[in-house]
Amino acid sequence: MKILKKLIALLVLLLVILIVYLVVNALNFESKQIEVAAVQAPTIDKTAIQNFSKALQIKTVSPENIADFDSLEFKKFATFVSDTYPLMDSLLEKKMFNSFSHLYHWKGTDSSLKPIVMMGHLDVVPVIEKNLPEWRVAPFSGAIKNDTIWGRGAIDDKIGVIGIMEAVELLLKQGYTPKRSYYFAFGHDEEIGGRQGAVAMATYLKEKGVQAEFVVDEGGVIADGLVPDITKEVALIGTAEKGYLTLNLAVKIEGGHSSMPGKETAIDVMSNAIAKLKNNPLPAKITIPLEGFMNYLGPEMPFANKMVFANKGLLEPLVLNLYEKSPSGNALIRTTTSPTIFNSGIKDNIIPQRANATVNFRVLPETTIEDVITHVKTVIADDRITLTKGSTAAEASKLSRTESFGFSILNKTILELYPEVLVSPNLVVGATDSRHFRDISDDIYRFSPIHLNNDTKKSFHGLNERLAVEDFYDSIRFYIQFIKNTDEQNN
Repeated sequence: MKILKKLIALLVLLLVILIVYLVVNALNFESKQIEVAAVQAPTIDKTAIQNFSKALQIKTVSPENIADFDSLEFKKFATFVSDTYPLMDSLLEKKMFNSFSHLYHWKGTDSSLKPIVMMGHLDVVPVIEKNLPEWRVAPFSGAIKNDTIWGRGAIDDKIGVIGIMEAVELLLKQGYTPKRSYYFAFGHDEEIGGRQGAVAMATYLKEKGVQAEFVVDEGGVIADGLVPDITKEVALIGTAEKGYLTLNLAVKIEGGHSSMPGKETAIDVMSNAIAKLKNNPLPAKITIPLEGFMNYLGPEMPFANKMVFANKGLLEPLVLNLYEKSPSGNALIRTTTSPTIFNSGIKDNIIPQRANATVNFRVLPETTIEDVITHVKTVIADDRITLTKGSTAAEASKLSRTESFGFSILNKTILELYPEVLVSPNLVVGATDSRHFRDISDDIYRFSPIHLNNDTKKSFHGLNERLAVEDFYDSIRFYIQFIKNTDEQNN
């Protein structure tokens, strides 16, 4: 009995020590938010929103089938840019790549300073014709209603292109001459991989020997109500992005008449393979970008959450369990598996010989494409199924630093214009053109100065894409202040 009492006492003591350890770590989990004085935001001329409206009316669609590419719309956009931003078009060095991608070079007066690359893409995803009745406003109208501008590209990503162009044009009108050089890279095929646009521009810069201080592209936003247990808006700066892999699966076995089915058909084999992949996902883990996210936002959360994130190494299983509960959280902790296409059969009374499926993977940093392929082969474990890679495979990006000139300038600029927000590094789960610029700079950041909430986040690549007019004006203000900050402060 004495031994049992001693054992219980020991366990209680260990539990108390553990609790004290967790609490002390939480109490020492200090905020990483910085204090910055707000700046007086400049007034933006109302013609700017009309320019944005005109840009949204131009149908610069990147179709999946290249035969459907409408070059006239992209030529129309190039004419629009030249007519609307004459100073940028004439005073900056300009090059076109594969006819439709724009690269501008704004030469600074101090060649000792590394240049900065600012990016956006002018192409948009198609609008599905059968969904047109569900659009509240025509998708290429550029209509302005109730302080909101509507149209495909309002969020993804003509806001980036036009926001930067408006900012640069305004600075040129004011006679601004930068010390640092800037490159503005606007691709025309980001939505289908960026091979004709971003790849060509990045290759050109690499061949010129350009080494940028850092690169800024789309990817992060000001999240309104999107971060659980955070009541404030959060500006998410993407310090890494997931890789991209599509695998095409194919099987061929004997078919026949539907009245005499064999034990197993091509559809059975492929369905079983897809089910195995869905039931056996790649492992969850806390990567460095997610750790940064928790370090920046954990101290701002209620105490219970703060204690979990302050002890994430010890409580990793609990952290992963919390993230697995939602699709957006799950995407941050593992390489996701998404079957997107399944084809088989041509007639209801014929058992098909073939079945094909397409599965898309968004690859976690610290995981390689070969890791994913090995996982797929091991899980399916069926030699009858062949695998071929899609054409746009890309490894996960390198990790960009948070202790850097680029991150600090973004952090500072955000807080100067949005003083009430929290700022955090983040993992971007989609793909951006910036991944093609990995040889141009070690630091690539992904951030657009626009607000997204649970409603509007569904609209890009979806129905009723739209943006608050004030967000557009703020984006111009942000890029003006960002250029001034990067130009006036040296790393």
